[in-house]
Amino acid sequence: MPTPVTIRPATTADIPTIATLADVIWRQHYPAIISMAQIDYMLAQRYNPTALQHQISGPDQWLDLALADEQVVGFTQYYCSAPGEMKLDKLYLLPDLHGQGLGSQLLQHVVAQAQARQCATLVLAVNKHNAKAIAAYTRNGFTVRDSVTVDIGQGYLMDDFVMVKNIG
Repeated sequence: MPTPVTIRPATTADIPTIATLADVIWRQHYPAIISMAQIDYMLAQRYNPTALQHQISGPDQWLDLALADEQVVGFTQYYCSAPGEMKLDKLYLLPDLHGQGLGSQLLQHVVAQAQARQCATLVLAVNKHNAKAIAAYTRNGFTVRDSVTVDIGQGYLMDDFVMVKNIG
């Protein structure tokens, strides 16, 4: 039986918690996939207070926290990317909690949010070498739509699969 999780919208007061959680998760999960220098660069780029504030309060985008036993254990961020399409930009859980169904609960929350906004498609990008995440998304009904390489600056690339799920 999956661990029950409570999901709630993030607030400005949660920004330090989100940044700390991202730092812990990324430094545990990504060293086998990308360099520590790229991890540092991406954390600084995506989890600084200004970026997180925009993800919390920007139009047509949301950042929600996952709590288990009243502790923040993960988060998800998503936004309307095109008419009828929701982009799942972030879905992270503490690595010690992987395999307990919490990621699927967060994913189902995003699906419900997308459907409530009349989105028929949920799309995401995942590193091509992130086998654990690819397997989880595949289990949850996603298929690979495309393969992309994106220059994110400083000589770093994101080498991703674009995965999609019809939810309409």
